[in-house]
Amino acid sequence: MTRTVLVYAGGGDSTPWCEALAREVSGARVFAWPSDAAPDYAAVWAPTPAVVAAIRGARAVFLLGAGVDHLAPVMASLHGVRVVRIEDAGMADQMVEYALLATLQHQRGWHRYGEQQRAGQWVRHGARSRASVTVGVMGLGVLGGAVARALAGFGYTVRGWSRRPRAVGGVATSAGEGALGEFLAGSEVLVDVLPLTPATEGLLRRETLALLPRGATLVNMARGGHVVDGDLVALLDEGHLSHATLDVFGAEPLPEGSPLWGHPKVTVTPHVAALSLPERSAAQIAEKIARIEAGEAVTGEVDLDAGY
Repeated sequence: MTRTVLVYAGGGDSTPWCEALAREVSGARVFAWPSDAAPDYAAVWAPTPAVVAAIRGARAVFLLGAGVDHLAPVMASLHGVRVVRIEDAGMADQMVEYALLATLQHQRGWHRYGEQQRAGQWVRHGARSRASVTVGVMGLGVLGGAVARALAGFGYTVRGWSRRPRAVGGVATSAGEGALGEFLAGSEVLVDVLPLTPATEGLLRRETLALLPRGATLVNMARGGHVVDGDLVALLDEGHLSHATLDVFGAEPLPEGSPLWGHPKVTVTPHVAALSLPERSAAQIAEKIARIEAGEAVTGEVDLDAGY
């Protein structure tokens, strides 16, 4: 059976995605946008209105990455379209590594030793066990759940919070706004893996960040829109927070004049905590296409009304 797949990589190079999909999707004719081909399926990231118009008749539209906030400008036009997220496809392992690195740096006092090096100070500080460090993971979906399980498996004390109840083995979980304050108050390292929705935008502001214990550190590898930057900087300057490791920002690339660039208590990375791997993503898309054509349910379908 011949299938037509249209690819749009958000204005980036679609070639690796086209090549991977051509190998993985049986009988596929794969075209990069722009194309006059009427697609049976589409694989897109941050589609423009013109791309949405071209893919509205597709049997399913697959997203080439995690999160759906990039659809916000065209969300209304997508109603009635079957939109499906890629789940993990190599991203979970990368996010585990990123969260583990940041947590280890906090546990071992890495940033403090960096400050001492710059000041020419030779001072040793006491060691800490992993179990003595409580990590709070916000967002317990496919990626967040993997992060929470991995950190718990490495010996940290892990708590999880999500907007809706979720169970994660080895992790004490809570859910809903009523549980957020207690969750934050017990999180020495806060790892953000939440989706960006109207309900989570600006969630990490002074009011909530101040609930973290003194000396806590923030690790954001979800979406920059969760954090009110000015409030974060103020709490770092006041000494309430010891460090922030930030991979995502409200404006990307991070503007040249942002105070986050040169802040001594901030580590900036350019949205690299988890990069989509074309081969693994294409294999997952191929599997989902096979299930759709067999009339079977697929996981990862996006609720456009809920925003995730």
